[in-house]
Amino acid sequence: VTSEKLMQDMRVVVTDAEDLLKATAGQTGERIEKIRARAEESLRAARNRMQIAGKAAQESATSAAANAARNA
Repeated sequence: VTSEKLMQDMRVVVTDAEDLLKATAGQTGERIEKIRARAEESLRAARNRMQIAGKAAQESATSAAANAARNA
């Protein structure tokens, strides 16, 4: 599994979870509220990790390109 495929899969999971949260927005009760809160926090953390990973990948690619240009 490549890192790009992993990122793509993660985006799908995040989108699906967001859709699920939207679909259950009208549900009430203490148990569902706790589950939704936990899911929302997990989504926030996943989005942050995806953003960090994307930036790291971009920086790595930029660095590799600069090194290749210097060695050419």
